[in-house]
Order: sequence, then C-alpha cells, then structure tokens
Amino acid sequence: MNMNVEFIKGIIGTDPIITDTKPQIVFIGRSNVGKSSVINTLVGEKIARSSSTPGKTREINFFLVKKKKYLVDLPGYGYAKVSEKHREKLKKHILWYMFESGAPIHRIILIVDTRVGITAFDEEILRALFDHEIPVTLVANKIDKLTQKEMHLARTRFEKQGLKKEDIIWMSAKTGKGKGDLRLFLEMEFGKEKKLS
Repeated sequence: MNMNVEFIKGIIGTDPIITDTKPQIVFIGRSNVGKSSVINTLVGEKIARSSSTPGKTREINFFLVKKKKYLVDLPGYGYAKVSEKHREKLKKHILWYMFESGAPIHRIILIVDTRVGITAFDEEILRALFDHEIPVTLVANKIDKLTQKEMHLARTRFEKQGLKKEDIIWMSAKTGKGKGDLRLFLEMEFGKEKKLS
C-alpha cells in the first residue's frame, strides 16, 4: 500500500506547523515499545527511526500523508537510563504538544508493549485524552511474545482502562500480524475529508 508519505520537518519547540489546519494523527509510546517499527510497518517504508540514544531526543516529526493530514511521531518517553529531570522535561513537552499547543489533533495512536501493559504515564495520557474528548486508539504491539492466556489477561486489563474493543488493535510489527487491521483503520482515517474545528 502506498500511503504517499512525505517527511516535512522535525521540531523541538513551538513552530507554525503545529497549528497548520491539516488534522494530525499522532503516534505516541514509551521507549522500546516498537513505535518506529509500527509506523514503518504501517506505511511500508522506513520513515521513523529510533534514536541512537533512547530517551534523549525531544524532536516531534511531521510527515504529510496524501497531502491531506499529518502523521506526527512524538518522541519516546520513560527510558530508564536517563535522569528523572530529563524524563519529567520530556513528559511536560509531550503533554504541552497534545493539550496546550493548539495542534488540530484528529486522533492519538498510543502504542504499548503488550507484555508490559499500560504504564503510569500511559494511563495519565489516556485519562487526559478522555477528559479532552480526543479520540484514541491503542496499538498493543509485540503480541507474538504472548501466549493465548496472556493475551486474554491483556485484553481484560486494557478494557478496564475505559477502552472499547474496537479502540484496540492487536499487532506484532515483527511478524506483521495485525498490520492489515491498522492499515485499514488508518486508511479510513486519512481518507476522511472532515477536519476538526
């Protein structure tokens, strides 16, 4: 599938692209959940790259899809080997972009490692998204590492967070399982003409 993806720019602070009127579909996730792999698998080419120093980058990357909407790749958070001060700074940066920058966010794609589940910051993000009525889809990655019993337990845990079954996509970027579900979902999202006010 050719999604016609074009890299526009990476930003660290405020920038006019944030408030461009084109809606933004935003990918977010803790470091090491496979966010870059999910994005690359989705679009069929290597556009998202992992930092050589996980947890250090603060860059927000913007990709234009089909000339209509932005795919936005937020920096990974929660990396254990950086200082608490840096983790907090990055956390505030991410929350600022999502809830204070004025970005016309169409949907958040929250990626988690299914084995680890939803972390405290993931949960904080979910609560804030629900409060701000921003649509969110959870991509449960690395399902190839789980047994059927573990999958069942994961489903139960995620649904307890207030997520509906249709809001969760089960995926393995490594094997490609679930890739079609995410691609179909995003094709529908990127194909919608309606823009947020």
